[in-house]
Amino acid sequence: MGFYFYSACCLFIIFSKATTAIDTISPSESLSDGRTLISSDGSFALGFFSPGTSKNRYLGIWYNNIPIQNVVWVANRVNPVNDSTGLLKIETSGKIVLRVQNTTAVWSTNTTASVQNPVLQLLDSRNLVVRDGNDSNPENYYWQSFDYPSDTMLPGMKIGIDLRTGLHRILAAWKSWDDPSPGDLTYGVELEGNPEMVLRKGVEKYYRSGLWNGDGFSGSPNLRSNPIFDYDFAWNETEVYYIYFLKNKSVMSRFVLNQTESVRQRYTWNPETQTWKLFSIMPSDYCDRCGLCGPNGNCDNNKLPACQCLTRFKPKLLERWNSSDWSDGCIHSKPLNCQTGDGFIKIGKVKTPDTTNSWVNKTMNLKECRAKCLRNCYCMAYTNLDVTRGGSGCAMWFGDLDDIKQFESDGQDLYIRVSASEAEQKKRAKVKLGIILGTVIAALLGFVLVICYIHRSRRTLKDKVEDKNVNDNENENKDEDEDMELAVKAVLDQFIRGH
Repeated sequence: MGFYFYSACCLFIIFSKATTAIDTISPSESLSDGRTLISSDGSFALGFFSPGTSKNRYLGIWYNNIPIQNVVWVANRVNPVNDSTGLLKIETSGKIVLRVQNTTAVWSTNTTASVQNPVLQLLDSRNLVVRDGNDSNPENYYWQSFDYPSDTMLPGMKIGIDLRTGLHRILAAWKSWDDPSPGDLTYGVELEGNPEMVLRKGVEKYYRSGLWNGDGFSGSPNLRSNPIFDYDFAWNETEVYYIYFLKNKSVMSRFVLNQTESVRQRYTWNPETQTWKLFSIMPSDYCDRCGLCGPNGNCDNNKLPACQCLTRFKPKLLERWNSSDWSDGCIHSKPLNCQTGDGFIKIGKVKTPDTTNSWVNKTMNLKECRAKCLRNCYCMAYTNLDVTRGGSGCAMWFGDLDDIKQFESDGQDLYIRVSASEAEQKKRAKVKLGIILGTVIAALLGFVLVICYIHRSRRTLKDKVEDKNVNDNENENKDEDEDMELAVKAVLDQFIRGH
């Protein structure tokens, strides 16, 4: 009896260990190929996988509660394991090491801080972290996978630069569906000039977000009202980064780079069809591609051709421009003369120019911004840095204005430097338009007053006519009564005389 009871207990313990998901390992434990760490809510798994048709083995994180294996992070992107002998361990120093046949290290972390009781844990946030098991604060991380993203951005992950340490978090697409090593399509913050998000294809700047204006990026003004996620862009003395959070945590959404199509895609999971649904894509249209219209061009998807010169500009090389070669861009229709004075005209609803040659000040107002730009002969445009709460701050651009895109709605106002005569022409046009509008409005008001006067006069005349008709009827009735009385009286007199 005791033997059977003991055997049953052993089997129960073994079965429990085999079936109970764990999210943490310590230095005395390891993770071998075929085993997984599962986040406490069951949504994500860490383990070994082979992508596509490849037989190579990689350590990665994927969605655990859907039938499709979508990997969101890969540790050994560059050095795959060629067989099933991969072994993941965390050392007593807090360093994570992935070894082959328990000897050769193919991937490891570079942890320098001292950890008393290091543990490796897969969080519900999809973040793989090293922390001190004795620390009462579970968010004190000595290392985290969120600092070393692959091709996918997840909620709560920062894409950007830590200015204190120099850590640069950037997305890099898989080279192919079978090869998770970094391709040449990358997405991250660039600090050349003023920060903006840039998608690069090799060294080519392929898509950029436009300047952050407090409400969103000027290049994608319609994203703020989306129903899936909220986002923010932090820009201070210590770090610059983009981050997003899901509005509904039950929704699954991922943001991934696609090397094959050279795009950045956002998907949401459809539980009814058990498939990923494309929610958004960047570049999303023809004019999202960087620099299509050359210097001082304005790309407008609603015009044909899409490339137009900015207002008060003309094609630099007309023959090439007319043959749809816009690479040389546009120049001012009339030369600038900074010494005698230039002016500015406003163009509305645009994506702000490339920030490479730009400057910002967070405390100036728009009037001060204009004055400072006007004093600098190289300043070609300015606008508010922050468009919320009535507008504040100053952003200025120097030299040619590159990669401007025109929107039908939303977008941002941009004030462009032109010759004084061009600016005055714009003012005169405004004054002329004001005079025309004033004249038209005055004429309309006069017409309305005349109509009202005629209507009132007719009403008065009608009332008078009606009164006259009433009086005439009364007089007529009175005469008829008098005639009747006389007729009756004559008959009576005749009757009396006859008798």
